Amino acid sequence: MSWTPLCDRIDRLPLILAGPILRRTEPDAVTVWVALKEPAEVTLKVYSTDNGETIIDRLVLIGSRATVQLGKYLHVVAVTAKANPSNSGLRLEPGQIYAYDMDFGNSNLLQALRSEKSFPNVTISYFEHQMPTFAMPPDDLNHLQIVHGSCRKPHGGGQDALTILDDLILQYANQPNSRPQQLFFTGDQIYGDDVADPLLWMLIDAGDTLLSWQEKLPIKRHPTLGYQYMNPSELKPGQRSELARDCGGFTAMLVNKPEKAKSHLFGLGEYLAMYLFVWSPILWPNRLPENPDVKKDSQAAKLWSKEASIIEGFSRDLSKIRRLLANIPTYMICDDHDVSDDCYLNREWCNRVFSKPLGKRTVQNALLAYSVFQAWGNTPEQFQDGQSGEKLLEDAKKWSISAGTDDIAWSNISKYLGIPQLDYETNLPKLQEDEDSLILNRDYPDETKALDWHYTVKSFKHEVIVLDTRTWRGYPKEKTTEPPMLLSHTAFEKQLQQPLKETSNSHIEITLVVVPTNLVSLSIIDIIQRWDLERGNVFGSDAGDSWNFHEVGFSMLLAELFKQRDRIVVLSGDIHYGCAVRLSYWSNYHFGESEADRNSPASAHVLAQLTSSAFKNAEMATHFIHTKAKSLALEKPEDWAGWNNPPQLIEMQVIYDTVKMLDVEVSPKKPTVRQINYARGNDKIAWEIFVKDTNSLPDWQYRIEWMKRQKAKEIVWQKAQESSEDYHLSTWEKIVSLLWRNRWIQEGEEVVGYSNIALVSFQWPENNDDAKAVIQDVYWHPGWKPNSTVFSRYFVPLRLDETAPQPRVFLP
Repeated sequence: MSWTPLCDRIDRLPLILAGPILRRTEPDAVTVWVALKEPAEVTLKVYSTDNGETIIDRLVLIGSRATVQLGKYLHVVAVTAKANPSNSGLRLEPGQIYAYDMDFGNSNLLQALRSEKSFPNVTISYFEHQMPTFAMPPDDLNHLQIVHGSCRKPHGGGQDALTILDDLILQYANQPNSRPQQLFFTGDQIYGDDVADPLLWMLIDAGDTLLSWQEKLPIKRHPTLGYQYMNPSELKPGQRSELARDCGGFTAMLVNKPEKAKSHLFGLGEYLAMYLFVWSPILWPNRLPENPDVKKDSQAAKLWSKEASIIEGFSRDLSKIRRLLANIPTYMICDDHDVSDDCYLNREWCNRVFSKPLGKRTVQNALLAYSVFQAWGNTPEQFQDGQSGEKLLEDAKKWSISAGTDDIAWSNISKYLGIPQLDYETNLPKLQEDEDSLILNRDYPDETKALDWHYTVKSFKHEVIVLDTRTWRGYPKEKTTEPPMLLSHTAFEKQLQQPLKETSNSHIEITLVVVPTNLVSLSIIDIIQRWDLERGNVFGSDAGDSWNFHEVGFSMLLAELFKQRDRIVVLSGDIHYGCAVRLSYWSNYHFGESEADRNSPASAHVLAQLTSSAFKNAEMATHFIHTKAKSLALEKPEDWAGWNNPPQLIEMQVIYDTVKMLDVEVSPKKPTVRQINYARGNDKIAWEIFVKDTNSLPDWQYRIEWMKRQKAKEIVWQKAQESSEDYHLSTWEKIVSLLWRNRWIQEGEEVVGYSNIALVSFQWPENNDDAKAVIQDVYWHPGWKPNSTVFSRYFVPLRLDETAPQPRVFLP
C-alpha cells in the first residue's frame, strides 16, 4: 500500500485542519486560533462552568471574524471574543474554569472537527460535554501554575515531552488551582532548517495542495539574464544543503554539518504546512511516503527509513498535542529555528542571507508563517482593523490569490514583517545607528509600521514580559562577527523599560520575563563558544547568543530589571537541557547611573533563571551532562562585580618568598565587569586581585549559583506509553544502553538532559518575604523506565540576601 498525496485526500478531511488553539486569554477577551480548509465566518463563545464539568448557561464573551485565505485549501483566523453587549459588565474571574464553543456557519465545533470518511471520533475535551475548557490564573500566587518549554523537532531525540502536559491537564481538569493555567513556548516551535527527508516530502506535497499554486523561488540572479527560478517540488529532500548555503547564505550546515540543512524549508507552502503537521494529525497520511530515488543508495535508504520511523512515532502523539493546545492559554515567541539556525545571530548572518534572493525570500516566507500562526494569537490587537497586522493579512491574501505574482503585495508584506531594506550600492541590509551600536533599518520611506513580536501578558497577580531577542539586536560597529547586544538600546526601552513602568505601582506581585536565550549557561558551553569566537567560528556553537558574551547588554538587562523590581523570574529554553540558576544582585549604582541618579540606599535583588529544553531534541551530549558524570565537575558559584568607570585594581603575586604588587591594566571601555577571584595558586605561586582603595569598590555585584536537582519522583497516575528509542540499536548497543540507563547513573545533580517540559509554581507566604520561592518541576521520561514519567524539582529561594561578597581592598 503506497502513501496517498494530500490532493487525493483533501475532500475527505474535516473542515478544521489544525486547532482550535487557545491563545491570548484575559479577563475581558479570549482569542482562539484555527485553520480551515474552506472559508468561514467563525464565531467564538465563552461560557462559565461549574469547575468545568457542567456548562452554566451564561454566555460571558462572544466574537466573530472571517478567515483569511492563505491558499485555496488554507483559511486561517484568530477570533477574539469580548464581553457580550447585553452583559458588558461580565469578566472572567480568577481561579475559575470556563468553556468555549465555535460556530462555522453550517457546523459547530464538534462537527467541524470530524469527518465520517476519515476522522469520525475526534475529541478535544476533557469532559463529557465535549467542549474545550481552560482555567483562569488565580489571585493567589500559591496556586499559580505556568508551563514552559522549547525546541520541538519531529525527528529529534527522545519522546515528545509536550504530551506530558495533556496528562497533567487530564489529571486536574476540574481543579482550577491545580490545573496548568498558562503555557509559554519559548522558541523553536518548528525547525525550518533541520527537517527529516520524509517530512519535507510530505510538506512539499501539502504546501502545493493547500496553496493550489507553485511558488517560484528566486534561486540566484544572473548578471544579464535576471533571476533563475525553481519550484519547491524541484528541490528534492536530502539535497538542499549546498543550495541553502550557496544561494541562501544560511549557516546551519557550516562546520561540517551538511545534514543539518539537507531538507531546509524554502517555500511559503512548506513553512505553512510545517505548523499544520506539528500541531495536528489531520494532514498526516495513513502511510508515510517512500522515496524510490534513495533505494539505489543503501545509506540514504537507511537514513530515510530511520527518519520515517521517528516521525511516524511523533505523529502518533499529535491527538494529545491537539487536545492540550485547545485547553490552555498558549503564548509563543520566535527563536532562530522558526526561520533557520543562527537567524539574526550577528551582522555577518544578516549580510550573508539578506543579500541573496533565496535567503531573503526564505526569511520572509518563514516570518509570514510565524506572524499568522504564532504572532496573531500573541497580540490580536495588532491584527485589528487599521493595524499593521490586519494590513499584512490583506496583502497575504492578495499574494495568494495572485499565485505569487503580486509584487506590490509582497513588498508590503516585507515591510510589515520588518525585513530590512537593501542598500542599492552594496546589496547589504541597511543599518542605522542606535547609540553605540547598529540596528536593522526599519524606517521605510512610506512610514509603514512593522509588527512587534514582543508583548506583555498581565494577569491578576503576575505579569509575563516576552522579549524578542532575535530581530531587535544591537550589532557592534566593528567586526561583523562580534557578539551583539541581544536587545538594542531602542529595544530595551520598548520591550523592558516601558512595560515595567506601566505596572510598577499596580497589583502585580511577581514579574516573569521570557528570554529565549539563557542569561547563564554551563561553563563548558561558555568555554567552547569563546574558543569558537576567538577562531572566528561563530556559526559552530551559536557564539554570541548568550547574554554574558556582551558586557554592556548583560549589565543593562540586570539594571533595567532591578531598577523597578526586587524579584524577577526568567523563563528560557534553547539549550536542550533543564536547570535552575539563582542570581543574587546588589547595587550602589546601577549600570549607567551616577551618584546624582540615586534616590535610595544600596539595594538587594534576586533573579531565578528557569530553563526547560528541549520538548523533543535531546542529544548524546545532553544525556551525558544529565548523569552522575557531570557531578564530578559541578558548576561553582561565581561572584562578579561591575563598575561604571574603570576602577583601580592591584594584583598581588607571591612567587616562593617574593611578593610583587602590579597595577592591573583595565580597559577604558565602559562598563568594567570582572569576576571576583579570591586567592588562587599553590604553595609555590599564588595571586589575587584587590581594589586599590575604597573609592574603587564596585557599583554593582552579583552572585550566580546553580540549584541542585532533587531526586526524581515517578508520577503514579501516568499511563504507560510506548517507547521505540531502541528500535534502531544493535544487540551490543542495547546492552550498553541498558547499563547507561541505570538509575544511580542517571540521577545527576544539576541538569535534566532528556526531553522535558517544566511546570512553575510559587511558595508565596503573605507576611514572610524571606520564605518566598519559585519551584520548577521538570518532567521527563527516565532512561531506567522509558515508559514512565518522572519529575525533578528545583527549589529557588527568592529571599533578598542583604550582604554582598565584597572584593578585598588593598591595605598597604
